[in-house]
Amino acid sequence: MSEIAEKKPNHYAPYKSQVAALLKQYLTTEELREFHKLSPARHFLVVGRHVLMTVLLAIGLWKFSQPWIWIPLAFLQGFQLLGFIILLHEHVHDAIFDRPHPRIMRMLGVFDAFPSAISATQFERWHLDHHAELGNSKTDPKRAYLTPKIVARWYKLLYMTPALFIIYSIAAAKEARSYPGWMQRRIQLERFTNIALHLTILTLLWKFAGPAIAFRVHIAPLFLFFPIAFTLNRLGQHYDIDPSDPAKWSTLVNPSPGWNFLMLWSNLHLEHHYYPRVPFYKLVALNRRLQPFYRDRGVQPRNYRTILFEWFVKNRVPHTNWFEGPEQTAGPGRTRTA
Repeated sequence: MSEIAEKKPNHYAPYKSQVAALLKQYLTTEELREFHKLSPARHFLVVGRHVLMTVLLAIGLWKFSQPWIWIPLAFLQGFQLLGFIILLHEHVHDAIFDRPHPRIMRMLGVFDAFPSAISATQFERWHLDHHAELGNSKTDPKRAYLTPKIVARWYKLLYMTPALFIIYSIAAAKEARSYPGWMQRRIQLERFTNIALHLTILTLLWKFAGPAIAFRVHIAPLFLFFPIAFTLNRLGQHYDIDPSDPAKWSTLVNPSPGWNFLMLWSNLHLEHHYYPRVPFYKLVALNRRLQPFYRDRGVQPRNYRTILFEWFVKNRVPHTNWFEGPEQTAGPGRTRTA
């Protein structure tokens, strides 16, 4: 962990110990060591594939103006932008190298944060706090500031629109007030730099290639389709949970080739919270190995079709058990989460 890994009460620590004790009954020490072995070559093969696909999609968006071609390409590019956040996520958990490489890691963090215009420093602090404070509605920054507080369909839908950038910026600013001054200054510099670079790219595209290409290559993937990818990814993390069982504080989404590819295995979020330093390319194997635990513990898998239906159609309350006990749905716009 970096110097950014500081300093909240660590609400989740005692629960993490309980869950780890349960999991030890299903995984041997040798298996855990194998799952935690890192392969930089394998990681960078994924990075290379991801960068190549991003470039090819950008070329396709530049070349093709037919809506039946460029709209699906822009949709895929939205998931590519999400994928850079997942690559940054691997950096945050030191899941790339087995020895310290601070300069390389810093450069990788800045590179991976740029496509979505976020601050690498804030993402790292925010995400590590999320792990340490899992289960606490006030100190987990995701739950405190990014979870929809108004449980209404219209408000939930805003997260799948360009309004996500405003929502995220407000959430990030609120959480950043608790950071030390040096960190706040670095976050502001990183965000300003990334936004300035994006505006420069957009201006150049608009001037030399025209507004239509600028829209297809830059605006549509980032502002129209990235929010969809980001929100879908987040819905499969901690919204349908069992608050009474720490082993079920994340949602189980079993692997599938399509979602594994689109989300760089970040759909396997429950396994990630069990073992944060298992690299993303080993999460499928970990999921398969933990199936007996899931069956014995009564952890029910969800899929994104069901998650979307429950979230939008049934208007479920986040961070509750959607399928057991009293049905927890919200009325038209009046309910607020904790």
